[in-house]
Amino acid sequence: MPKHTINPNQWIDLYSDYLFNFTISRVNDREKAKDLVQDTFFAGLKSMKNFKGEASERTWLISILKRKIIDHYRKINSNKGKAEVRVEFNTEDDEGSWLEKRVADTDYRTAEDEIVNNELGDAIYDCLSKLPEKQATVFRMKTIEGLETETICNDLNITASNLWVIIHRARTSMAACMEKNWF
Repeated sequence: MPKHTINPNQWIDLYSDYLFNFTISRVNDREKAKDLVQDTFFAGLKSMKNFKGEASERTWLISILKRKIIDHYRKINSNKGKAEVRVEFNTEDDEGSWLEKRVADTDYRTAEDEIVNNELGDAIYDCLSKLPEKQATVFRMKTIEGLETETICNDLNITASNLWVIIHRARTSMAACMEKNWF
């Protein structure tokens, strides 16, 4: 017996803002984010019969949206034959976790916390926009989305060592940018 039902007539009112915010933090382009959310709603309508009710509508739509975002990056990163730097690089697991440690707990926010969080979000978004596109993409997928190394490597057609070089460079640039623009 399904625990959740599906009601596409409510999707825009209930989920469009959430899906847009989820998307914009990953693609760094407002128009592309709007297109991906629209594609998500369209794909949801087309596959409504596959909704089993085991997850909430929002969770189901997010899973569709994640695939749309991955497809977007596959498309723009499908340029085969580009030079690739291959360097062995070992890193500690918590390198770069400075970002996650500075994100406020959403359950206990005051008005001042909300302002600070918005400013932090703007600073992160600004710093992300200054990164080269591949670094920004890898940083979003690994640090913000928390995707596994193997998934990112497969999606972007890069090696694990190349991913760690890219993520190290992105984290170093993000830390310097945040230090300059936020702290």
